Order: sequence, then C-alpha cells, then structure tokens
Amino acid sequence: MAAAAVECPQPNQRQPWKCRKLASRTDFFYVRNHGVPPEVLAAQFTASQAFFALDVNHKLDIAASKSKIYRGYTAMADEKLDAGNQSQGDTKEGLYIGREVAADAEEASKSFHGPNQWPPEDLVPGFRVAMEAYQAAMMQLAFRLLRLLALALKLPPEGLHADFDRPIATLRPLHYGPEISDPEKGIFGCGAHSDYGVLTILASDTNKALQIEVAGQWVDVEPKPGCFIINLGDMLQRWTNDLFKSTRHRVISVCGRDRYSTAFFFEPSFETMVSVLPQCCTPERPAKYLPMKFGDYLLNKYQQTHGSFEHSPSLG
Repeated sequence: MAAAAVECPQPNQRQPWKCRKLASRTDFFYVRNHGVPPEVLAAQFTASQAFFALDVNHKLDIAASKSKIYRGYTAMADEKLDAGNQSQGDTKEGLYIGREVAADAEEASKSFHGPNQWPPEDLVPGFRVAMEAYQAAMMQLAFRLLRLLALALKLPPEGLHADFDRPIATLRPLHYGPEISDPEKGIFGCGAHSDYGVLTILASDTNKALQIEVAGQWVDVEPKPGCFIINLGDMLQRWTNDLFKSTRHRVISVCGRDRYSTAFFFEPSFETMVSVLPQCCTPERPAKYLPMKFGDYLLNKYQQTHGSFEHSPSLG
C-alpha cells in the first residue's frame, strides 16, 4: 500500500475530504505543493549533517539532559520506543529544537517552554539561522494543514487554531548511523511506535527505511522528492474519537549508510484540555475518551521513552 498525496497550496473544496479519507485510514500521506522553498529545506539538511559530524563531546556540551525543558542533543541509543522488542536503544541521535522563548518570559515558566541550546557558531556556522528558517516554514505549513483537518471535521477553517495559540512546536533533526537493523535481534533504527501528539511533518533523505504497520504487516514508505510525509498522532486520534487514526511506524536501516531525516512535531498549547470534539460523536458513537491536559500527557510520554529524561532537572 502506498500513501497517497494531498495538495497543500490553499484549502479548497476537494482537499479537506481527501484529507479526511486518508487520515481515517491506517496509513501516512504525502503533501506536495507545500510552499516550502527548496533552498530552506536543503540548508536545513546541510546544517544537520554538519552538526552530527561534530565530535561527540561537542554535541554532549548541549545535551538535552542538561536542559530543564529537554532541549538539545540526544545521543545514540538514548531513546527506546519499543522497549518490549528492543535489545538496545534506537541507532539514532537527535537534537530537540523548540519554539524559542526568552528565559525571562512568563511563558518560560511552563514545561517545554524556554530558550534552546545551540551549538557554537564557530563550530557549525549558520546552523541556528538555517534551523530557525526551516522551523518558521514548518510552522506555516502546519497551520495550513490544521485548516484542512478542521474543514475535514466540518469545522470553520480556523476552528482548531485557538488550541494552538502557543503551540508546542518542536523541530528534531535526526541522524541514523550505518548499523543495519536486525529485528530478530531487537536492533532497530527506530523502534515501533505511534507519535504522541497531533501532527508530524517529516522530511527525509533518499534512503528508504521508514515503515508503517498496515493490517499487521510492515509496509515501506518510499521517500518522494518534493514531498513531506505527514503522520497524525495519538492525541489527534483521541481528539476525533478514533475518526482519524494514528499509525505505528518504525525505521529499519538496511542500506549500511548514514541516513538523515527531520521531524517537525506540531502540538497544542501546554494548557489545552483535549476533549473529544462534539462533531466526532453520535448517540451510537459516544465519546470514548475523558478530557486530558495535553502538557501532562506529553510529560508522561517523554518519561516512558527517553533514558536521559528522568535524570534531567525538574521540568515543573
């Protein structure tokens, strides 16, 4: 099964219903005509590769475990997303870059809000500029996709925007090492999981490795030039009373080469109470989920999957 594509220049009469059809099935979908300048995407990948090529001690200088809001570098094998089936951590390293908030701002009192840790400019020239430009482009695309989702749910185009007034918007460049995965031995580029939140926008290099679970079978998701891969997460499934689906996925490294991808996680504001949308309920299909504050939910997920998270300073 191949994931289908959704056009994303501006919401129109046809696209929301195509989005609804795709999102309610158990697969990812692609977005093309997304408006992200190719030079912005290319600069991001160049900066990512330059950072991950640094000596590990330089990367550990900005380890996420040193940040009370868990921003910064996560080392190879730090994350184990499918603990029951993994003999070791994921064969990847990453970098968490959130929405920049000044340390003295009122908003910085909340978990996951505050300043980022950046590598020194002399070590990776232009890194911050490239990443912030890409993050800004991702934010614009995420809000356009949010409009499509709202229309697909028979809401006004900006019917979900109020819950994203201060979004938890996280960019995560990733580097997968050349180690070949061996599922029989519990070795994965990234263990099987579904994403925690609402919306993930993924850019990948040309190395095939991503798989999704469809009817109990693992199916390859091919990289497509000019397209982003879109993944809807657990919280959106909860919000829509299972109308939209989250999908388990994993990374199986088979090429024996380094692989680079960048995920952008677009989530509601920390204080958002996620209650099942009335539009997704009927007398025959009542709400299946109780309301939940998104920030508390996200904190719990990080504690379950990141080895260094529990040892980081308080996130309260």
